[in-house]
Amino acid sequence: MTYKAKIAFLSAGALAAIAVFLFAGVGDNWGYVLPRRAWKVLAMVLTAGCIAFSTVIFQTMTNNRILTPNMIGLDSMYMLTQTAVVYALGSGNKLLVDNNFNFALTLGLMLLFAGLLYKVMFKKQGNHIYFLLLIGIILGTLLGSLTTFMQVLIDPNEFLVLQGKMFATYNKVQGQLTTICCFVVIIVAVYYSRFAKYMDVLSLGKQQAISLGVDYEFVVKRLLLIVAALISVSTALVGPITFLGLLVANVAYQWMNTYRHRQLIPGAILIGIIAVVGGQLVVERVFTFTTTLSVIVNLIGGVYFLYLLLRENKS
Repeated sequence: MTYKAKIAFLSAGALAAIAVFLFAGVGDNWGYVLPRRAWKVLAMVLTAGCIAFSTVIFQTMTNNRILTPNMIGLDSMYMLTQTAVVYALGSGNKLLVDNNFNFALTLGLMLLFAGLLYKVMFKKQGNHIYFLLLIGIILGTLLGSLTTFMQVLIDPNEFLVLQGKMFATYNKVQGQLTTICCFVVIIVAVYYSRFAKYMDVLSLGKQQAISLGVDYEFVVKRLLLIVAALISVSTALVGPITFLGLLVANVAYQWMNTYRHRQLIPGAILIGIIAVVGGQLVVERVFTFTTTLSVIVNLIGGVYFLYLLLRENKS
């Protein structure tokens, strides 16, 4: 099967999943149901695209197909922000209840965190990206410990409210937020187009990329900012989905069977859309909202992660 045929097959699968999600059980309430489902579908496409796009870029930068952008601690920053608001101001505060304020606060702090990490780590020339990952893991552990400390101290009733923020959900998505995210993602995608021509060379490794004339430090720093912005948008919009990027990126490598990012990135995005829209269908139609999408994705992604570890160990 050619690459075009594979992309066409994935596109048909994504469109079929979206169509089923939009029109299943609509009945006579088209005017009420369809606009709400359309905004939810747009949010799912946006988050799936951001996570798949950023994960493929990140794994190319690090030359490792097991690492994901969550390694730099953005998920921990998200949870700390939500917990700190409940701990300091209570679960009824506008910063937690109002989705617009909550989104602006969370997105701003996550971008600030990524910016500071980037500024401190790359202030001096020569710091390797793996040093940044190490610092990111340490900071993520520190933020996670602070989050747990505050969760232990807050009122149990307020902790129940906080639990709703711990898992990704599309039920809180609003049109205004999704529109803002669309503009941010478009700006990031346009900026990425300047560096798209380097991706295939970067996948060969640092020394090979430098020997082929790529300004490695400059390109990797800019790509890291792109990854941080995409992950911040998706996490602030719906919440953390830990294993989705790992899952869709590695399935895309196996399905597309190429090193060319011109085919890999669209393939990963389409697989992400099928996984998220299909998973949300299962949550709504099979489990009737008794669980969340992130629970299903993390369960499947966790098993797949173990499979990848065992496979790499054997090789």
